[in-house]
Amino acid sequence: MNFKTIASASVFAVLSLGAVAAHASSTSMNDASVMQYRYGDHLDVKKVLSLKDDQRNACGPVKTRMDYLDSQGQYQSVEYRSYATSGCHDN
Repeated sequence: MNFKTIASASVFAVLSLGAVAAHASSTSMNDASVMQYRYGDHLDVKKVLSLKDDQRNACGPVKTRMDYLDSQGQYQSVEYRSYATSGCHDN
């Protein structure tokens, strides 16, 4: 392989990851393809792409979504409940 082939492959790989990240940020929290996490479920997470909370200034349990790539490089999403603290304190 020459330098031009390697450079082309690298550019394609970077653009592909950018497309996956853009897809992750544009999907809604109510997507039907999102797996609902239950305690004890095994997640095959190789790389986390994004984490999003349902509410910004909440204090208490909120719906959270994680978009990630599994060990096969497939895009996956999971929703679970987390505890938000950003709205718990008066500034």
